[in-house]
Amino acid sequence: MLLLLTMLAGNVFANYSQREDVQQFIRQMADKHGFDEKALKQQFARAKKLDDVLEKIAKPAEKTLNWKQYQRIFLTDKRIRRGIDFMRKHRDLLARAEKQYGVPAQIIAAIIGVETYYGRRSGKTAVFDSLTTLGFDYPPRAKFFRSELEQLLLLAREEDIDVKTVRGSYAGAMGMPQFISSSYRRYAVDFDKDGRRDLWHSLEDVIGSVANYFHMHGWHPGEAILLPVETGEKHEPGDNKLKPYQPVEAFIRQGVRLQADVPHNALATLLAFEGKNGIEHWLGLQNFYVITRYNHSALYAMAVFHLSEKIKAGLRDDL
Repeated sequence: MLLLLTMLAGNVFANYSQREDVQQFIRQMADKHGFDEKALKQQFARAKKLDDVLEKIAKPAEKTLNWKQYQRIFLTDKRIRRGIDFMRKHRDLLARAEKQYGVPAQIIAAIIGVETYYGRRSGKTAVFDSLTTLGFDYPPRAKFFRSELEQLLLLAREEDIDVKTVRGSYAGAMGMPQFISSSYRRYAVDFDKDGRRDLWHSLEDVIGSVANYFHMHGWHPGEAILLPVETGEKHEPGDNKLKPYQPVEAFIRQGVRLQADVPHNALATLLAFEGKNGIEHWLGLQNFYVITRYNHSALYAMAVFHLSEKIKAGLRDDL
């Protein structure tokens, strides 16, 4: 029994502070950033190895979804209605962010709606523990997660956050907009001007930060995002390129028929998805690509775009 308890305890309390690779990381944080080695050793001694995090990242529970299945998850009546309520309640704040950064209010709302159901599901995993686990016990991406751990410690110092209290996703995404540590430091803004960037409790900071993220990734204000098209070419799901790669006029020469006006010199990518009524074809423009910088998935960007359009339409219906 004693042996069993010891083994179980070892799985949870790994005492990372005794490991040479962790000690090297601690020395680097002290040398490079001036952290107190003793304090960091105490922090790592308390860190828990999260086996469930390793299981999730090695074998993601979610299966590969098509667009038809994505719609059932992200374009529900309830999520749309909550988005409309969110827009109505925070209309002035969203308008201020749109004016400053050029990103449509409904896109900002849709991002928060897809990421955390408008702030209701921001994650319960201890981020320091998850990043420590992934940074030192998940070799395939250890370098990335150690870098994010470094960024988390810097963020906590800059924003006067008790790192032990930080909660988020199993992979370290935090707050209502689910920023990873490096994105938090690089793109979060103090939109409420209180001297801190708080993506958990300050909705002003959340909305301003999402808008700034898109602005910094090259959002083109006032331009189209996604256009439905018809094509005679065989273009099956799975071929999609995220980054626009040729002018719209080139697609027209290849037989693609537009269903809306767009400058023919604009760069686009041809996308195909398995929808409710068969294969759908779309042209993704620069702003569509910018959405994929938030999450590198064409289906994710489709969900954000269509949710934003339904929220916008719902607001028009309420007028």
